[in-house]
Amino acid sequence: MGTVTEPRTSTPMNPPTRRIGVVGGGQLARMLIGPAIELDLDLTVLATSPDESAARVAGSTRIGRHDDDAAVRALAEAVDVITFDHEHVPGPILRGVLGTGAAAVRPGPDALAHAQDKLHMRERLTALDHPCPRWWRLTGPDDLEAALAEMGGRLVVKTPRGGYDGHGVRIVTDAAQVSDWFAGGELLAEELVDFRRELSAQVARRPGGETVAYPVVESRQRDGVCYEVIAPAPGLDASRQQQIQDLARRIADDLDVVGMLAVELFETADGRVLVNELAMRPHNTGHWSMDGAVTSQFEQHLRAVADLPLGETTPTAPVVVMVNLLGGHAQDLHAGAAAALAVDPELKLHLYGKSVRPGRKLGHVTLCGDNAASLLERAHRAETLIIDGPDAATADVACT
Repeated sequence: MGTVTEPRTSTPMNPPTRRIGVVGGGQLARMLIGPAIELDLDLTVLATSPDESAARVAGSTRIGRHDDDAAVRALAEAVDVITFDHEHVPGPILRGVLGTGAAAVRPGPDALAHAQDKLHMRERLTALDHPCPRWWRLTGPDDLEAALAEMGGRLVVKTPRGGYDGHGVRIVTDAAQVSDWFAGGELLAEELVDFRRELSAQVARRPGGETVAYPVVESRQRDGVCYEVIAPAPGLDASRQQQIQDLARRIADDLDVVGMLAVELFETADGRVLVNELAMRPHNTGHWSMDGAVTSQFEQHLRAVADLPLGETTPTAPVVVMVNLLGGHAQDLHAGAAAALAVDPELKLHLYGKSVRPGRKLGHVTLCGDNAASLLERAHRAETLIIDGPDAATADVACT
């Protein structure tokens, strides 16, 4: 199944942007390395430790923190463009880089601010008339109590900055439940959306405005962490896919995003979609594309930030599934990985080179085929082998 992309016009070729600096040394930076090699781009990772996921395998690594002005500026002086493994780099540091002219910053700090601060994101998307849950800016407990009274006594409260994978999110019935958070400043409250599932729409955008869209996918969470992805989302016809892709394109244009943009969405029982979160980088809900699309999200992000023509997003199979490997019992994943690959030769495995701890994202598996239920069953069999070890798996683990 293909995906509709924006009609392309002849785009003037700019001087090549060869040297890419990635702030952050996590698994997203790690997964940019392969496509950078294929595109003959020089990739330098700014990691906090030589043991970080990307630093362990990168050809060029600098050690320094993302919030250290000197470290980020030194990276900028060695590359043509800076991009990100995460959104936590302070805006003033990035504006300082732009002020020196040392390197381009993609996405730029003004765009990135919408992924860094949920209150800023909600305010801007609402002003642009993009569909959002009902929300409130909370300056203190009285604001929260008033909002709770208005919405029947239950709300979602979020810290505006720094939350991820379920952190910084609480469902509350009383202001006292977030009294510790108010010491840090304003909070965001949102209606508790009665959604039937979560969707994700990803687009890539070049500096000149060219965009391509990936199929809208369904994502499923476990303890606030993305656990399963099905691409394309079951039950979305071509017209509905196009409507949601167009929403993601408009957001990318309105916020002047350069690179990958993931728009995480709630789909309600009556068929509406509401914007939940934004991510301006490759995203967990796009990992399926590494093995299931003509152009992976990681190659696409590099093409976009290097201002290269964007790639085709068509899936390579009717259905692609991804399952995250979240830390289990096995401390060494390699024996289980070998067993999983032996059981299912079609399995694609990506390990991140991280130490094991419960719930930590250690890697993911993908499978391509034509039946989501069957593919997920196989992916979870592989997951059990890898994260719990081959001895923990049942003897009848062989795939049908």
